[in-house]
Amino acid sequence: MNITLEGVSARHPAARVDHAPALRLLDLQITSGEQVAVIGPSGAGKTTLLQVMACALPPTEGRFSLDGRDPWSLPRGALQRQRGQLFLAPQVPPLPPRQRVVTSVLAARLPAMGLLGSLRSLFYPNDIPAAFDALDHFDLGDKLFERVDRLSGGERQRVGLARALLAPARLWLIDEPLSALDPTRSKQAVAALQDGARERGVTLVATLHQVDVALAHFPRIVGLRDGQLAFDLPAAEVTQERLARLYDQFEHELRGEVPVEVPVDEPAAPQPAVMHCR
Repeated sequence: MNITLEGVSARHPAARVDHAPALRLLDLQITSGEQVAVIGPSGAGKTTLLQVMACALPPTEGRFSLDGRDPWSLPRGALQRQRGQLFLAPQVPPLPPRQRVVTSVLAARLPAMGLLGSLRSLFYPNDIPAAFDALDHFDLGDKLFERVDRLSGGERQRVGLARALLAPARLWLIDEPLSALDPTRSKQAVAALQDGARERGVTLVATLHQVDVALAHFPRIVGLRDGQLAFDLPAAEVTQERLARLYDQFEHELRGEVPVEVPVDEPAAPQPAVMHCR
């Protein structure tokens, strides 16, 4: 899927009107099948960028298009179908705590299912082997029938990523997928996502705090700072000088000293699940 942003600004609906937009006059083009890492300090606008690409947040200024069409100009039904071709994985996946892992993973297929099929899948998982295979790519095959609230934070995060492998999507938007993972699991997760996207011809855009992982695994790096484009370069051309300017006054993040949101080795406390019906 091709992505185009021309002079795009965006502001979160809850933001105060006197606050600067999270994205400011951003120009960016991503062609179908590319794999792009977005880096930058906290507050740079990385998550907002993914929300705009996911058609979850309309631009307040500029032009945004997917495959040459402005999704916000489409009728409601067509916009919903467009969203069904997008997969957004937030940093903390919205997994219902009392649900079985198999059901949570297969829920990625809901955009392509009718109402009756969707309801049936809640009680009778319709493709257990596919769910196992997706989980196994993240070393979670043995958690197939566990309840979500019995998983650790890192396991929950990997379950959220495994859903991408089953989603009927042409664009994967992955927000901070490694925040609760150790280095070994991080490499495994990145490899699973990149291999899966390559096999399916899917466009992959991931935001990352781990700059070393981004440089080592992604061919193209987009740097954001204060909602604006700092650079858009092949990974080999991202120098330490550029990184130092990008993370000026945020050097601790460049060194990887970013607080982990969810403990890696402790079970996650049950949280209310926010689900978006499409």
